[in-house]
Amino acid sequence: MKLGYPCINRGIGCTANHTFRLASYSEERMVETVGENLACLERILDYNLKRGFLFFRISSDIVPFASHPVCKFGWKKYFAKDFRKLGDFVRKHKMRISMHPDQFILLNSPKRDVVERSIAELDYHCAMLDLMGLETDAKVQIHVGGVYGDKEKALGGFVGEYRKLPLRIRKRLAIENDHRSYSLGDCIKVHGKTGIPVIFDSFHHECLNNGESVREGMEIAEKTWKKRDGVLMLDYSSQKKGAMKGSHTEHIDTGHFRKFIKESEGLDFDIMLEIKDKEKSANAAIRILKELGRV
Repeated sequence: MKLGYPCINRGIGCTANHTFRLASYSEERMVETVGENLACLERILDYNLKRGFLFFRISSDIVPFASHPVCKFGWKKYFAKDFRKLGDFVRKHKMRISMHPDQFILLNSPKRDVVERSIAELDYHCAMLDLMGLETDAKVQIHVGGVYGDKEKALGGFVGEYRKLPLRIRKRLAIENDHRSYSLGDCIKVHGKTGIPVIFDSFHHECLNNGESVREGMEIAEKTWKKRDGVLMLDYSSQKKGAMKGSHTEHIDTGHFRKFIKESEGLDFDIMLEIKDKEKSANAAIRILKELGRV
């Protein structure tokens, strides 16, 4: 099992998601910002390796405005060696990488311009992983999208757009169940028509399911992952006390996590902690995993 956290390390002293306002765009600003982001990402990966965090979700903001029409700069060529160096580090230490674009990725939107912008953003994410030389177990994680008043039609819209995507994008994508609209069962329907692997979000499943236990949900999702996809990716969190249903906890509930890990005995997956204090909770979680013999 590989364990990690997403995008930001709050204690390392740098961030890998610097950006700037569109009105401030220039090639000079782009080179400076991307350089800073890549340097920080290198520091984060080194930090993670030393602490046994072998799963990491890279920020979508590594290259600001990469999918925007304003960006005419050849960032892929300019930073090719930097991306390859990061990829070599990841492969050498058998780490796993993922990315998760923002919620505006809507392949099933009835608005064509929204779909086109979504595809451009997915192309950017996949290009970054390709530049790193990572295998297809490095995934770009998305949601199915909106319901738009007709879930079956919306599901069909996703399937139709997915099938038209270039192979370089399709091979990287994975979908996850959400806590409001698309349950694990809905995602399995999409998988059945596309073969796309399903990331299991245990917290979302607790909020929205079709009667399956968390263990059963994991077993169902696990079957959607082929050898080329790697083992199941799983997002873990728990409910923030006193907050609206679906709000992620600030710090890991060690009792809840320990129970979850014990209940998952015998299943193979890599776990992403979607918990707000990032590496602090990861440090607590890795101790539990070591104690239970899971890493």
